[in-house]
Order: sequence, then structure tokens, then C-alpha cells
Amino acid sequence: MNGRQFQNLLFEQLARVGKALASPRRLELLDVLAQAPRTVEVLAAATSMTVANASHHLRLLHAARLVDADKQGLFVTYRVADTEVPTFLRAMRKLAEHRLPDVERLTREFLTTRTGKPLLRRVREGRVTLLDVRPPEEFKAGHIPGAISVPLEDLKQRLKDLPHHREIAAYARGPYCSLAVQAVDLLRQEGFRALRLEDGVPDWRSRGFKIAVGK
Repeated sequence: MNGRQFQNLLFEQLARVGKALASPRRLELLDVLAQAPRTVEVLAAATSMTVANASHHLRLLHAARLVDADKQGLFVTYRVADTEVPTFLRAMRKLAEHRLPDVERLTREFLTTRTGKPLLRRVREGRVTLLDVRPPEEFKAGHIPGAISVPLEDLKQRLKDLPHHREIAAYARGPYCSLAVQAVDLLRQEGFRALRLEDGVPDWRSRGFKIAVGK
């Protein structure tokens, strides 16, 4: 093998990751899997895909060694193959935010009015009521310490348990997850002082902050 052959083969292997990520649907699947292992059926519902379509994308991610799969009976559970996968996704997101004007435009139009920039410090100091509005399985797999699990679908029924005198922060899977946006909109409609925490669990972990596990 000469130098040119080595370069060709090496970059061909690196391109496998790029090819696997060259789909918005596969990126979204990885974003959900960064929260917790999920079955194909749950992933399909979370990303508004058919089970067949989700399975197809997951097989491509598996072939690129980005996810692992375990089969138990009729169900297949997927998980990110390595902690480097969420780290890489976050780095790619940051690069896109820096280089692509449309990303900034979309986030400004859809997210800015629901987000409080100094919110991170108030959350860490325990000065707000923090709601994790993801599904319970994701909360159990890892959540921000002090957060209360209130899945979005249960939020309306649990409004009576929330304090009106205290600011409420809602978070979900990260900066672009609409679950927290919907939660903030609902809370504000009901008269609560609510903001969206941009960080999800992978972002929180990347800052060097501790993650809580379990109920």
C-alpha cells in the first residue's frame, strides 16, 4: 500500500460517518437516542415517522457504527454506540449555528421569545422550578439535578401542583426540541412565569455539570 492508497482508504472510512449523517431524519433519531435507549416503535413516534422508515434509517446508522442494537423478542432497542456520538452532534450543531445564517434566523423566529439567557445560573442556584418535559424513560436515564419529571402530555393535568409565585423553567432534549417550547407556551397561557432552558442533558454534561439518574 502506498501513501495515496492509504489516504483514499482512510477518507473513504471517514466518509461513512458523513454519509450516515447526511439525512435530517437520522440526525433527529440520534438526537432522541442521545437522551436514552429507545425501541424502534418509540423512536418512530417521537420523530413522526413510520416504523418501517425509522427502521431503515436506524439500520444505516448501525452500519456506520453510530448506534448499537439489542433484540429482545419482537422488539429492537437502539442506543448511541459511544458517548462521543452526542459530543460530535453538539459540535456539529455549534458549527452550523456559527456558519449557517438560516439556523440563526430560525432559532430567532421560533425560540428567542421563550428563552431566558441568564436562566442557566438561576437553575444552578435552585431559584427556579425546573421541569423535565421529556418522556419518563428519558428522565430516568439521566436528568438535570433538581428537575421534576412532568412529561408534556401530563402537564395540563399537573398545573395545579406547580407554584404560581415561582419562575418555572422547562427543558427537553436540547436547544431545538419543541417539547419545551410547547410546555412554555402552555404555562404562559395559564398565567405562569415560564421560560425555556436551552440545555438538554447532553449540553448539561458537556459543561462539566453532574447528571442525576433514576426517578
